[in-house]
Amino acid sequence: MRVAGNAKAPTLYAEAPDGVLVGYHVHGRDEGGGGGAADAALPPVLLVHGFASTGQVTWEGTGWVSALLAAGRAVITLDLRGHGESDKPVDADSYTPELLGADLLAVLDSAGADLVDVIGYSMGNRVVSALTSLAPDRVRRVVIGGAGPRELFASWDLDDARAVLLRGEPARNPVIEQVLRPAIAAGADREALLACIAGVQGSPLSIPGDTPTLFVAGENDPVPEGAQELAREWGSDYVSIPGRDHVSTLTARAFKDAAIAFLA
Repeated sequence: MRVAGNAKAPTLYAEAPDGVLVGYHVHGRDEGGGGGAADAALPPVLLVHGFASTGQVTWEGTGWVSALLAAGRAVITLDLRGHGESDKPVDADSYTPELLGADLLAVLDSAGADLVDVIGYSMGNRVVSALTSLAPDRVRRVVIGGAGPRELFASWDLDDARAVLLRGEPARNPVIEQVLRPAIAAGADREALLACIAGVQGSPLSIPGDTPTLFVAGENDPVPEGAQELAREWGSDYVSIPGRDHVSTLTARAFKDAAIAFLA
């Protein structure tokens, strides 16, 4: 199956070890890693979205796929389990970082990608961490966007999230309201999101020390608090995007330019 340029990539499915089906798209290269529009000398770029989003919203709608294709890179986007076109189990045990990381590995195997560069955003970086722990030899370079050492859900009361998602009640924590209300309005699966919060809560951000890593954070984004200090501790590069918050950082050309240059 050939997918090149700006043609709409078909939805493909990878089966995770526990039977969950993970929807993904390959852009700019034959499925299986052959030639096509992309530079075959460089590995595909795997893009991993954050909580309550999808690959289309986070990466296609913000111009990332187009920018990477223009830079000669093949791209793989996916919907994490519980999101978009992927299966949506509703038990927290189905959303451990280990299972989420195994989902990414299943996608790489299904797409025939032996080696990838990875860009994660927000919660997606916890999943990227699990992938690099599970299969460090499959990841060449990592860009950590919108995430820092403190996992956001660790500061959430699950009862608060449950009240919003399952009972339609207001949360005491305004951040929970800000994150969950748009997801509900967009028609997300409420039980799956609650299970995801419980499963991911407190998961670490950890990339093998020999994997080159770039941190990118919006200047006005509180979510990746401590990212600059962590980058310094790891000996990694750090880029701050002026005037951007957690949502608007994704659309910044400066973010795309920094990531593309780093992955080149």
